[in-house]
Amino acid sequence: MGTVVRHLLVVEDSERLALVLEEVLGPHAERVTRVTTLAAARQVLREQPPDAVLLDVSLPDGTSDTLLEDLQAVEPLPHVIAISGNATAEQAFRLASGGVRAFVPKPLDLARLEAVWRETLARPPDLIHTLRASAGQVPLHEIEGTVRETLVDEALAKSGGSVRGAAKLLRISRQLLQHILNARK
Repeated sequence: MGTVVRHLLVVEDSERLALVLEEVLGPHAERVTRVTTLAAARQVLREQPPDAVLLDVSLPDGTSDTLLEDLQAVEPLPHVIAISGNATAEQAFRLASGGVRAFVPKPLDLARLEAVWRETLARPPDLIHTLRASAGQVPLHEIEGTVRETLVDEALAKSGGSVRGAAKLLRISRQLLQHILNARK
């Protein structure tokens, strides 16, 4: 994924700061949705799943670590960057363990935010916490199958349905990908 996403969700209770964030990151998103509460964020996650989320830690209806399970359910997994002026070390740890890819302290340095945005979107998501949580809960062959299916589906989506393009993204031969697709039938 480049530094431009289709849909960015900004979850920030300060309307003024949300507007600044939209102005700074808007050029990196085809569409930006701003919300001020966890409840509104959950609704957006269900109805219009974002590719990236800029997430304030403290919101009027709670802390954003309670949103982590909802974020994990979004497919494909969005890139999540948390921002806060007063997050505790425990909250920051829970956020990182729950899939938040970067943390930017307030007051925000907008140049730093843009750099973190580029760095975050350039890296694939860290699946380690999800895999660790699955240990003992899901048989290994199911996890392997889910990972394979998800990677194939994502590569096909990113390549516009092109098997050749998807194979290139996955760094496998077109023949192997075709074999995987045929086995689904």
